[in-house]
Amino acid sequence: MTTNNNFRGAELKKVWLDRYPADVPAEIDADRYASLVDLFEQAVERYGDKTAFVNMGRNMTFSQLDRRSRAFAAWLQQGLGLKKGDRVALMMPNLLQYPIALFGVLRAGMIVVNVNPLYTPRELEHQLNDSGAQAILIVSNFAHTLEKVVAKTQVRHVMLTRLGDQLSPVKGSVINFVVKYIKRMVPKYNLPGAISFRSALQQGAVMRYKRPIIDNNDLAFLQYTGGTTGIAKGAMLTHRNMQANLAQTKATYGTLLRDGDETVVTALPLYHIFALTVNCLLFTELGGRNLLITNPRDIPGLIKEISKYPVTSLTGVNTLFNALLNDPNFHHIDFSTLRMSAGGGMSVQKAVAERWEKLTGCFLLEGYGLTECSPLVSVNPHDISHHTGSIGIPVPSTDISLVDDEGNEVAPGDPGELCIRGPQVMLGYWQHPDATNEVLKNGWLHSGDIVTVDEQGFLRIVDRKKDMILVSGFNVYPNEIEDVLMLHPKVREVAAIGVPHEVAGEIVKICVVKKDVSLSKEELIAHCKLHLTGYKVPKLVEFYQELPKTNVGKILRRELRDEALRAAKRGGDGIIPDP
Repeated sequence: MTTNNNFRGAELKKVWLDRYPADVPAEIDADRYASLVDLFEQAVERYGDKTAFVNMGRNMTFSQLDRRSRAFAAWLQQGLGLKKGDRVALMMPNLLQYPIALFGVLRAGMIVVNVNPLYTPRELEHQLNDSGAQAILIVSNFAHTLEKVVAKTQVRHVMLTRLGDQLSPVKGSVINFVVKYIKRMVPKYNLPGAISFRSALQQGAVMRYKRPIIDNNDLAFLQYTGGTTGIAKGAMLTHRNMQANLAQTKATYGTLLRDGDETVVTALPLYHIFALTVNCLLFTELGGRNLLITNPRDIPGLIKEISKYPVTSLTGVNTLFNALLNDPNFHHIDFSTLRMSAGGGMSVQKAVAERWEKLTGCFLLEGYGLTECSPLVSVNPHDISHHTGSIGIPVPSTDISLVDDEGNEVAPGDPGELCIRGPQVMLGYWQHPDATNEVLKNGWLHSGDIVTVDEQGFLRIVDRKKDMILVSGFNVYPNEIEDVLMLHPKVREVAAIGVPHEVAGEIVKICVVKKDVSLSKEELIAHCKLHLTGYKVPKLVEFYQELPKTNVGKILRRELRDEALRAAKRGGDGIIPDP
């Protein structure tokens, strides 16, 4: 890779200084705190009696979080005999138990392994074995999954918690009873020797906690990638990686946020890197109140919770914002306190962004990130007043380069694979040196995303390399097609994929969820012809009740492609004739 691209080092500093002459630094201090533990303990000292987290109406102050996480750290050290550097898996939705466990593991000098609670036994077994986790804290709703695989892993210590265990005694008991016996959401399981999280905290409270020496270069998280492109791999994120990205996030959002005066809605799961960094860690440092949503798929319930608080910040993915906008009750919420809305995880569609701003009066900031970058890489400036389709400019202390398939830098203005260098970039993939070498080359992380950059340093994502559709030798990018279709008033959701074709190599198929039952395939094709050149116009249309998504709401194009390939093998191309 050459070194003559436009936006590195001094050039990026100039971009920032030109765009933000006074209020945002061009460089950040990745070592402001000695570790994330130091960051947490200073936050506790500053904000002690302020509410840190809220869940199901129950408040937990910074001081309470301090005592409980300290007790859990002592239990891990003394009760289980675990050592600094051991891996502890956390498998739960957004509950008060999560921050207690998270900071407890970090305070014990151990490594957090975040696990999606909706994993299948196969996925769970892989992640536990790959990480070498010796202990796991799991919600009882998913204990039956663990039971199937725990004997085939290195896990020696199982801790169980129930949904209501950190609520008031009465409310907690009622919720636990309803969840288990009325809604039957806790399948039977058998995990001999498992200890309750409550008991662990009670015993840990009288045990001696020994604060280990934690270096900023020590691992804090094994954050596993989604696994939709192959075997899930653990990104090794250090205390310094996370601190750097917190500082970068704070530099870009900072003037919108007020220390000790924030209420952020956390509907995205905290085991996901976006919510982990931006919601959990950033707002902990800021002394903010974190409203934890346990079931974000319950949109009416989410709206009801939001309406109870003077919300100042809300983060999410495009599908969450879209779902909220499509619920009439959301339109009755008071948005006068909302100062920051941030979208990540997937592209924010223009139609969604414009509707959001019109309703809330708050611009929907679109950023871009990767698990491997802790995650934030770029973000739109907070004073932009409209959706541009850009993913913004690189955050402070971040260099970028665009390269072709041979690793050569592309000409200015041309699309290329985005490569990133900065203090937020992971060390590599845990125990996967070959996979590490594929993405980390000469200090640069190869993202696999195709972007363009303009003369002001603004990035525009074209698409994932793997999702690009090749129609008769022409590159077609799904995001462009999806954005066009989302402008149609009868479309609720859409995904564009490529499917094999004997003549064209590939043709475009769109998978659509209707907003209006009268929507026809011919109507969609006619709409696309108004906005897209001929080879980009979809040839296949299929309607769905809902599109497959990850637990954080990202549409699974790969699953749709696989389904289309199976259908093709059964015969018939189903191409839509010109209307």
